[in-house]
Amino acid sequence: VFPGNCWAFKGHQGQVVIRLPARVQLTAITVQHITKDVSPSGTIISAPKEIAVFLLSLCFAPEGVDADRDEETLLGTFTYSVSKEPMQTFPLKNTLLPRAFSHVKLLVKSNWGNPWYTCIYRVQVHGRMENRKASTEGQD
Repeated sequence: VFPGNCWAFKGHQGQVVIRLPARVQLTAITVQHITKDVSPSGTIISAPKEIAVFLLSLCFAPEGVDADRDEETLLGTFTYSVSKEPMQTFPLKNTLLPRAFSHVKLLVKSNWGNPWYTCIYRVQVHGRMENRKASTEGQD
C-alpha cells in the first residue's frame, strides 16, 4: 500500500461491484487506506467514511425483454474511521441468507472531506466458499 496507488473515483461518492472467484457466504469485509504518516499531504481526507455493502444477484433479461435487472441485499453499513488502524474489518449481516453469492457491491456514500476524489487502497472479502463438491455431485 503506497500513497497514490489506490482505486480513486471522482467526488465523495462512488461504487464498485466485485466479482468473486467463487460463490461465497460473506461474513465480513475489510477496507484499507493509508495512514497520515505516509500521506504526502499529511492528511487522509480522501479516505472513505460512510460505506454500505450489498450482495448483488445479477439477473439477465431474456431475449425480447427490455432490461436486465440486479437484485441487491444490504449486508451492512459502517463508518471507516481515520483515527483507527488503516485496515478495518466490519462484520456483515448474512444470517438470513442461506445461499452463497458471486458478486458484492461496495457503495461509498461519503469521504472525510476531500471534494475532488475518494481513494480506497484495499478491499478484502471474508466468508465461506460454497461447497463445490455438493454442487457438482452426479455430474461427469
